[in-house]
Amino acid sequence: MSDHSHLTRRAFLAGAGASLAVATLPAVCSSAFADDTHTKEFRIGYQKAANTLVLLKSHGTLEKRLAPQGITVKWTEFPAGPQLLEGLNVGAIDFGYVGEAPPVFAQAAGANFVYTAYEIPTPHAEGILVHQDAPIKTLADLKGKKIALNKGSDVHWFLVAALQKNGVEYSEIQPVYLAPADARAAFERGAIDAWAIWDPFLEAAKRQTNARLLADADGIVSHHQFFLSARPFAQQNSAVLAIMMDEVAKEGAWVRGHYAEAAAQLAPIQGLDASVIEAGLRHYAHIYKPIDASVLAEQQRIADTFSELRLIPTKIVTKDAALPGKA
Repeated sequence: MSDHSHLTRRAFLAGAGASLAVATLPAVCSSAFADDTHTKEFRIGYQKAANTLVLLKSHGTLEKRLAPQGITVKWTEFPAGPQLLEGLNVGAIDFGYVGEAPPVFAQAAGANFVYTAYEIPTPHAEGILVHQDAPIKTLADLKGKKIALNKGSDVHWFLVAALQKNGVEYSEIQPVYLAPADARAAFERGAIDAWAIWDPFLEAAKRQTNARLLADADGIVSHHQFFLSARPFAQQNSAVLAIMMDEVAKEGAWVRGHYAEAAAQLAPIQGLDASVIEAGLRHYAHIYKPIDASVLAEQQRIADTFSELRLIPTKIVTKDAALPGKA
């Protein structure tokens, strides 16, 4: 693994604005905590499908790292990114992991968060499913069709971009906004023509239902995943976030070397067959980087498109949702 391919301690601490020596992490943390007005409780929002965070929670390594500083960790599960960001917006959590569209919707709604880090592109981890015997053969064939998606989630952007690339306006389809479980039920009973969904739900539906993958996001959108922090928390707890991302990076590296073992651990938690989870795990990169101007520019494209389509009520500047020096 190359030095630039993952989120190293040095890279994240520099990105977090901590001017620290990084010869040994304990010394770094000690110095950083001396400068921080740090919290006593770190509240993390996660989704059951967010594999790295689910494993981190299960393994308990973050708790062990933060305990010497008198910090406890509280985990709260959310069904999807939009709901998680609602929790961040109302102050119920300090930190979370979501796809690329939820931050755009949240920023447009006035949420006070900052982009902290991101996962490198994972375009094979989301797709559009149709029924095996459906006459829909291309993305252009989705014109006029009922398509289920979780409103405000990463597949919302994927669907918009996929349609645009194939000459179909968003106004020319019938979006049906459903959470993953409800969308699967609607798909199975034939109430919808197509379903835009992410892993592991995508892989499960491909294997367990009469589904055919029409297209994944490859060549259409990057499909980034983001770690977001409440702005006041990020401003006061750079050392906590540095430890968090260090542990996330370690967990990601472990997954990349232990797909089958990770899937076996996730299976009872996610309620899916380990082989389904392993296939989904391989669609994600599990490689994380500090937030930077280039990925914020990609987010701006999403924001501009959503504004033009009136999916969000106002224009936003995505770099405003970054700490100074990160945009």
